[in-house]
Amino acid sequence: MNKVILLIIGLFVAAVVLFNTLFVVSEGQQAIVTQFGAPVGDVSYSGLHFKLPFVQKVKYFDKRILQWDGDPTEIPTKDKKFIWVDTTARWKIVDPLLFFKTVATDSGAQSRLDDILDSVVRDAVSGRLLVELVRGNDYKPPSGEGDLVRFEIEGIEVDATELVGRETILADMLKKAQASTPEYGIELLDIQIKRINYVEQVRTRVYERMINERKKVAAQYRSEGEGEQADILGQMAWELKKISSEAQRRATEVRGGADAKASAIYAQAYNQDKDFYAFQRTLESYRTAVQKNSKLVITTDSDFYQYMKKSR
Repeated sequence: MNKVILLIIGLFVAAVVLFNTLFVVSEGQQAIVTQFGAPVGDVSYSGLHFKLPFVQKVKYFDKRILQWDGDPTEIPTKDKKFIWVDTTARWKIVDPLLFFKTVATDSGAQSRLDDILDSVVRDAVSGRLLVELVRGNDYKPPSGEGDLVRFEIEGIEVDATELVGRETILADMLKKAQASTPEYGIELLDIQIKRINYVEQVRTRVYERMINERKKVAAQYRSEGEGEQADILGQMAWELKKISSEAQRRATEVRGGADAKASAIYAQAYNQDKDFYAFQRTLESYRTAVQKNSKLVITTDSDFYQYMKKSR
């Protein structure tokens, strides 16, 4: 019975010792081994590893790419524009032993990155114009103006060909920041500006200027449209007058030709019997000269009533 108990105790002790001797580093991890709190080695590849039981301990670190997010910071640009700059970066631990000795934890690394990147971002933003921070390297001046394009910004006159883009500024920021991170066992991979925005007072003035510029453009378009409208209406009125004049001329010609033809027909018809023509014209005169409630005073020997005289 005692042998069984001793065997169980021995197996338990062996299991405990084995558990404290073996450790596993998974994919995406790296580790260091410490002895009484002091680092004595590092493990950079995954798998099963050994350490001294009870004396040595294992500290794990992430081997994957990590992200740093800074707080939005108010920074003045070279042209005295106060803006909020929100920056992010990617980094990874390349020397876990040095990392543990200098910053110890991820939060410690984040704190050091805060100091390094905040300084680099401030220097870069304050040394550049706002237009450089928001434009790309592939920006080209408007066609036809070439190298003579210039920016008037708070009294600063800058040749467009001397300006750089955001990509160049970010590359310079990354290069300067990378010079300070290897001493912490960190490799800085990338820096990006997530967002740039004006402070509230400047934003209000910018919106007002944008509105005024849009109104100016709208007024210009409206003026050009009204001018074009006047040209179109003038052309239309001229064409309409031309058409009306041509139609009137044609109608007058047709009417004159018709009147001439009618007169010729009347003349030919009346010349066949002149007495009948005189009789018809006299009757027409009676119809127009003698109206209702009208009086006509003539002598008895007047020719006006010659046909009535003959009818007696």
